[in-house]
Amino acid sequence: MTRNGRVAWIVMDGVGIGELPDADQYGDVGSNTLRNTALAVGGLRMPNMQRLGLGNIGDIPGVPPADKPLACFGRMAERSAGKDTTTGHWELAGLYLDRPFPTYPNGFPEEVIKPFEEAIGRKVLGNKPASGTAIIEELGEEHMRTGRPIVYTSADSVFQIAAHEEIIPVEELYEMCRIAREILTGEHAVGRVIARPFIGQPGSFQRTARRRDFSLEPPRPTVLDRLVEAGIPVYSVGKIEDIFAQRGITRGHYTKGNMATMDGVVKLLREEAGPCLIFANCIDFDMLYGHRNNPEGMAQALAEFDARIPDVMAELRDGDLLIITADHGNDPTTPSTDHSREYVPLLVCGPAAKQGVALGTRSTYADVAATLAEFFGVPAPEIGTSFLKDILAE
Repeated sequence: MTRNGRVAWIVMDGVGIGELPDADQYGDVGSNTLRNTALAVGGLRMPNMQRLGLGNIGDIPGVPPADKPLACFGRMAERSAGKDTTTGHWELAGLYLDRPFPTYPNGFPEEVIKPFEEAIGRKVLGNKPASGTAIIEELGEEHMRTGRPIVYTSADSVFQIAAHEEIIPVEELYEMCRIAREILTGEHAVGRVIARPFIGQPGSFQRTARRRDFSLEPPRPTVLDRLVEAGIPVYSVGKIEDIFAQRGITRGHYTKGNMATMDGVVKLLREEAGPCLIFANCIDFDMLYGHRNNPEGMAQALAEFDARIPDVMAELRDGDLLIITADHGNDPTTPSTDHSREYVPLLVCGPAAKQGVALGTRSTYADVAATLAEFFGVPAPEIGTSFLKDILAE
């Protein structure tokens, strides 16, 4: 049956909790975003998440196990192939992918770049894997002089286009991304095309908040689609809307940074009285700190996120749930600046939930989707096992 409660679902982007058994296939042996970050900074400060039971999931210096956790707790393995944002979120929503999205360690082939250049009427710069901040420092001045957009990728399945807002207006940059998205199909169907606008002058370039992701459309229905079909609103906060190509989303709320995302979750909980899913992504852990190998910044971001947990919990009403998890790891202490193949934490709490239930190690992220489907009374996703009976309070 459909319940009258609401669910706030927050993804801590890139916050893994230990290597998966197949991490060696991805070059991620030894990765553990939470533990290694804690070791690098002398312990994390996360008292609210500690009380929920984060320290009961794994060994995290500074976050000891709670004697009586306020949340149900566990960890989840990624069943799909890959370790990217799109794969992680799609599996969270109930989709299984048996092969990873394509990556381009040597840059994009001529069969991709040539039609892209012809379609936009300009040659490109770069066309190689690179850090986004590093490549605009390297090629930003030439870009400003020539008007040629900077194309680059990473170890993730992305086609990124960087352009100075005064050289290529943001709407034109978005149109270039749409063109690239139409070209990148079939064997070259990357997970995301990303617009990376920036401002400033050589030596002081800064990326702006007008980043946009142009994702593939999910190949099959997700739990988000099922909810919307059943008339249950799905509100996205942060980049969720882009990850699902605007599908299965009633209304999207773009935000800049973790704190704005948490503000958005609180605001929606205050405004929306009826049954709904509020699905949020906190991007800073991944974008600002994991990819830049900055454990100090990661630790600070985790502390700031932790401080906002009481704000969210204060807005929960009878029948509501709060779910906190992640989509992959991004260990900032390893030589790699890429995502890491890790388990992700799972915390479920709220007036509708029991306290202190150990949910164990789940075999797929899609267990969250299956639980949401049962909670709201919609068809189950293609994979996943619901843990609703384990967590629901009497």
